[in-house]
Amino acid sequence: MKFLIAGLGNPGSEYALTRHNIGFMIADALVQHAGASFISSRYAFYASFKFRGKQVHVIKPTTYMNLSGKAVNYYLQVENILPENMMVVTDDIALPFGKIRIRSKGSDGGHNGLHDIIETIQTSAFPRLRFGIGNDYQKGRQADYVLSPFNESEKQTLPERIKICTEAIHCFISAGITHAMNDFNKK
Repeated sequence: MKFLIAGLGNPGSEYALTRHNIGFMIADALVQHAGASFISSRYAFYASFKFRGKQVHVIKPTTYMNLSGKAVNYYLQVENILPENMMVVTDDIALPFGKIRIRSKGSDGGHNGLHDIIETIQTSAFPRLRFGIGNDYQKGRQADYVLSPFNESEKQTLPERIKICTEAIHCFISAGITHAMNDFNKK
């Protein structure tokens, strides 16, 4: 059985530690935990490893957030992976900082990366892990906020929250989306 984990973000050092790139940070932690590494590949940084006998493919799209669907669709097709065996990892301003919400399907919730994936693969029936980045910004300043770095207090908690996300992804791969939702939506 094969899985695709797509951590969303924007390529480039100027975006590296911004709130919008939490998907990349979680993907990095997942791949590092497996002892694997990313290579530059078509439409994405790509890594693969085995976890409990299952083949795991991890991508960080290089198409920029708003065109994430192109990379996701490419790897679903090339690796012959069903959307229900994919988990998209993304930021969410509707959740408080560090809160995670796992769902088996749903709308894009106003997130441009999710919107592009849904439009491109023509289904919203795929698991996603949304990481809360909070919404501490003035009206009309959302873009500046999501593209800004985490504050000092958030940076202190970030490693622990990212570790919980990698555990949630491991649970999804080994036990399924229902177990991942039941075990990690409370944390």
